[in-house]
Amino acid sequence: MSADISHLSLIHGWLPVAVQTLAAVVLVGAIGWRSPRWRLLWLPVMVAGGVVLAVWAHWYLGSLAVAGDPAPPLLWVWVAASGVAAGVVVLGWRGARWWRRGAAMAAVGLCVLCVVLAVNVWVGYLPTVYTAWNQLTAGPLPDQTDLAEVTARQQTGVRRANGVVLPVSIPAVASKFAHRGEFVYLPPAWFASSPPPRLPTVMMIGTALNIPADWLRAGSAIRTIDEFASAHHGFAPVLVFVDATGAFDNDTECVNGSRGNAADHLTKDVVPYMISNFSVSAGSAKWAVAGFSMGGTCAVDLTVMHPDIFSAFVDIAGDAGPNMGTRSHTVATLFGGNASAYAAFDPTTVIMRRGRYSGVYGWFAVPGAPHTRYITAAGIGAVAVGAHDPVANPEGQDFTANSLCTVGSAHGIRCAVVTRPGRHDWPFAAHAFADALPWLAGRLGTPGVPRVSLPGLKPELVSPTMTTSATPSVHTPAHQPLPDSHRNQFQARR
Repeated sequence: MSADISHLSLIHGWLPVAVQTLAAVVLVGAIGWRSPRWRLLWLPVMVAGGVVLAVWAHWYLGSLAVAGDPAPPLLWVWVAASGVAAGVVVLGWRGARWWRRGAAMAAVGLCVLCVVLAVNVWVGYLPTVYTAWNQLTAGPLPDQTDLAEVTARQQTGVRRANGVVLPVSIPAVASKFAHRGEFVYLPPAWFASSPPPRLPTVMMIGTALNIPADWLRAGSAIRTIDEFASAHHGFAPVLVFVDATGAFDNDTECVNGSRGNAADHLTKDVVPYMISNFSVSAGSAKWAVAGFSMGGTCAVDLTVMHPDIFSAFVDIAGDAGPNMGTRSHTVATLFGGNASAYAAFDPTTVIMRRGRYSGVYGWFAVPGAPHTRYITAAGIGAVAVGAHDPVANPEGQDFTANSLCTVGSAHGIRCAVVTRPGRHDWPFAAHAFADALPWLAGRLGTPGVPRVSLPGLKPELVSPTMTTSATPSVHTPAHQPLPDSHRNQFQARR
């Protein structure tokens, strides 16, 4: 594929507009003027059918509880147009000329393609033509290799310029969780010695609708970590890209429940596997979780539930807790109606029941306008600049993050809530992870990486010996409890 074509954006620029323009022209040509009966009877029937299809699609998407930022209006326009195009094929085939039949068939395909493009603009799943081509053709991931090459290179001590991505099959001995293949990123420094250095590890978790490779393709995590390693003499954390759902549409929220023991897979299968097979550090001070949307919720949940395994998290636009819409629906769907089981995985409840944490850190990233920046820091006080941004956070992600960080701060978790421009989509997640990586790598003790403070804290106030007995001393609207209106919405997660 030509480099000029492969880097064309599928989210911005002229290509999506050009496809939509072509689809509209072809659809109008397929409909035509035809007879009065066609214009006065069948055309209104087809338009009504398209509207019904769009209404149904809107309802169905809402029933899945995966909606985040409101869908762009063009999505529903093209869903309706797809219904109209299908009606032209069915109702207008007889008596139509060959070229009009061809136009009708082409209009169906182009309108469906416009639906896909509108969804992609919404969630940013496929940023470029190259990403889409690799996804459709199951092409190799960036830096992907196999175990034989990893073993040979590690034994010879020849360091690569970039790290490698290795597909792995992690036995689900403890969890019995039916998961798909997962991936491990090994930085260049991992190959410098035999045995390899004991590097820290970050568990990477994606959205509710996902495949394990999403962080590598849509989230640009490999480019981010390779650039980081290159700037630090080959040193970076090991990344493990896990499967927390077992299927594309099996939203588990990383809990043990009716959809499988996802939490046990991540803590009892993945962690021991990484320690025994890649010689990564075993202590909790060397382990973190980073996730986007559902994965952000999981990152907080896993860390506060298992501070003996994880010491830090990066929550990118996550929820206040396991969420499939309303709390009652979540309890019924994930926990078979058992409210106590839900409470055991609710971060706020877990934190308050545990009482006091030591050596646990968190970075919350939420979309926001360039002038908006929230910061909450444990044990030192709190600072909030700006106000709630309803455009970037229509589902109250900023309220969620500030509420969780405030509760965590009061119980010894040092955390910050930081906004950057963007929406709830994969490009935002990619930039947010890149923002947090220098802090996270330093926090985990990556060799050669300086330890930096959480945003808004003075460096001398983040030493390991710093006391966290005080509670935040500045109260602002950013630290109010999460309103009920935001708790029960389909929060921006997917």
